Parts: sequence; structure tokens; C-alpha cells
Amino acid sequence: MNCIRIAQPSDAGTLLDIYAPFILQTGITQEIELPSVDEFAQRISNTLPDRPWLVCEINGQVAGYAYAGKYRDRKGYQWSIEPSVYISEKFHQQHIATALYAALFDLLKLQGFVNAYAVITLPNQKSISFHKHFGFTDFTVYRNVGYKLNQWHDVAWLYRQINEHVPIMNNPIPFSDINPVVLQNILSTAAQQIKNR
Repeated sequence: MNCIRIAQPSDAGTLLDIYAPFILQTGITQEIELPSVDEFAQRISNTLPDRPWLVCEINGQVAGYAYAGKYRDRKGYQWSIEPSVYISEKFHQQHIATALYAALFDLLKLQGFVNAYAVITLPNQKSISFHKHFGFTDFTVYRNVGYKLNQWHDVAWLYRQINEHVPIMNNPIPFSDINPVVLQNILSTAAQQIKNR
């Protein structure tokens, strides 16, 4: 059975197992040191009141996750987010990232977020193509902005508009305030995009 659900701090160890290879073996994330399970659990706890953090399960196994990170801390940036998605190597080619992003962006639209900025270490044509499939467009490239694994990395920023830019903005609805029935409908609909092997 496939499902997309809300992450819990207790998922931290399993999610960190998915994230760890990206930290230790690649430049895909510019994070260099592996966080502790407690630190990762705190990241989940800190995110969930305001923004989605979603988990995909395939037959009871966690296959991947996606979340909306803050773009920046200052209040004027509160309508902008930075999305991330990570999939376990064992579960590639099942449209899990697509399903997670479909749910994530439906929720962000409902909450009233306006701008999404995807940050992608280059080269990574797979991620660039994936984000463009979701309506992202090229924004800019920061040249040699990151240094990891004895190599300088270019980082691309892509942009997607979620809601309209209007002169009078309401604060985004906290994620914790979303109607549970509406939330579950969005998650269930997105999960239908997952392909079983």
C-alpha cells in the first residue's frame, strides 16, 4: 500500500538514513556534517507548525520525503519557500518525488505562499528537468559558491510562482491550521501518482 503522510519527529532516524548519502558522498546538498538524529528531529518539529514536511511510504517502508524550508528568516520573506525532496535509492523510478511535490505544492498554494525557489547544485540535469516539469524556470546561477569534497560547486536557482502577487497580502496560513479532511484529500490524491514496481 502507498501513502503520503505528515512527517513526525520519530521519523528522523529513517529520514536521515535517506539524506545521509547525499551529505557524505555528493555535492547535491552543501551540508557537510551529518546531523544527529535529535537535531534532524528538531528540524521536523520546527518546520511543521508553519510549513509541510511530507513522507512517502511504500508497503510500510519510508521511500522518500519532501518539505518546504524557509527562504529566509526576515518577516518580509514569509511568503517565499525553498522546497526539497529526497528519495531512497531503493525506490527510484516510481514517481515518488512527483507525488510528494504534487502534494507539497497543493498545500503551499492552499496556505497562501507565493514564491518557491529551488536550489540545485550543478551539474544535476535530472533535478533541473524535474523542477521544470513542475513549472520552475531558470532564475540564476551562483558560480563556485559552494566548496565540498575538494571541489567548487556552481548552484542554480530556479523559480516558481505559487500564488498571485497582490498589493495586500494575508500571512500564510500555518500548516497546523489546515482542515484535516482537506489535508488528507490532498495527500491521498497525490499518492495515486506513485507507480508500484
